[in-house]
Amino acid sequence: MALLVLAGALHAQPPQYDLLLKGGHVIDPKNGIDRIMDVGISGGKIAKVAQSIDSRDAKQTISMSGLYVTPGLIDIHAHVYLWKEPGGEAAQADAHSFRSGVTTMVDAGSSGWRTFPDFRARIIDRSKTRILAFLNIVGAGMGTGKEDDPAEMDARAAAKTAGENPGVIVGFKSAHYAGPGWESVDGAVKAGELTGLPVMVDFGRVNAARNLNALLLDKLRPGDIYTHCFSGHREELLDSGRLNPAMEAGRKRGIIFDIGHGAGSFYWYVAVPAYAEHFYPDSISTDLHINSMNAGMKDMNNIMSKLLNLGSSLQDVIRMSTWNPAKEIKRPLLGNLDAGAEADIAVLRVDRGNFGFVDSAGARKSGNQSIVCEMTLRAGKVVWDLNGRASQDWKTFPYQKQSWKK
Repeated sequence: MALLVLAGALHAQPPQYDLLLKGGHVIDPKNGIDRIMDVGISGGKIAKVAQSIDSRDAKQTISMSGLYVTPGLIDIHAHVYLWKEPGGEAAQADAHSFRSGVTTMVDAGSSGWRTFPDFRARIIDRSKTRILAFLNIVGAGMGTGKEDDPAEMDARAAAKTAGENPGVIVGFKSAHYAGPGWESVDGAVKAGELTGLPVMVDFGRVNAARNLNALLLDKLRPGDIYTHCFSGHREELLDSGRLNPAMEAGRKRGIIFDIGHGAGSFYWYVAVPAYAEHFYPDSISTDLHINSMNAGMKDMNNIMSKLLNLGSSLQDVIRMSTWNPAKEIKRPLLGNLDAGAEADIAVLRVDRGNFGFVDSAGARKSGNQSIVCEMTLRAGKVVWDLNGRASQDWKTFPYQKQSWKK
């Protein structure tokens, strides 16, 4: 009897957790977790990940049975800087992020050192999605008609802007440069050297001297990121149908390879041979913008599903979408379920059936697995709930009825 009284007294204490995600298959690549576990959340932080947490210790418990619980997804190549004037190709971050489990977006060079203050004030600081940025080496940023102008490529000005925004700027971007030289890449790398930050390259046009081999073996540094790795636009795949040896050689040097799907940068005719040669991307990203979001790309889950059907394991797909990008942008507090980490969480479902996946050219490839986001938590709050798993049934819901009668 005394033991029963003691047990009752213990559970009469205030709940330890605001929310308990119960019985889901937790995949946390950083911590090597890949099994059924419970996740307790308190004060917007991960409080505990354990095999069994008593539901009586939580204010609210949500069953995760049959679902995968992962760190919030990190999309390191998106475009979300909406200009003041009409035009541009950026998308609104909060309209796309949470419904696919993305809690962190990295804008990939939409703004440069001249335009970043506006981007931060109007977009970044007002967004519910965590937005970080690769700063374009071109001061005016992307889509301004100045991306081929060396006079706009001021490495010191870019480095100064990064130093003034250390919590937001994670690196520098070289993009769309038509050459014939290396001014854009060299400028971005110089800014990276001044700050200790990585560079992401959308290589632009190639020529005899300005080619993939020189970029990956001579120009970029270990830890720099080659995005659009399955685009085929820069001879990633040779005419023989084999992967360009520069890709593997670059990887051995420590170059990072990112998907950057977009509207014109992911093709089955490149991805399938690359997988056949066991060359897999390091990170998955969308290259989200208004021309990609309703075409072959669709969203983060769609790209993850493509790689799953190409042969990557679910565990590797989650790694490419969480811990790997967190390391690439030097944000080790993200992309994991460490106790004390901000509770950014994606809850995913893997459907089995007959599905079709479209590349940037509009070519279809069949697959038998499709990843769907059931729920997203940002800083411990449910911000996307596809099937109302965190909601109360309408029959018992405490409606506050209102009348609109005059």
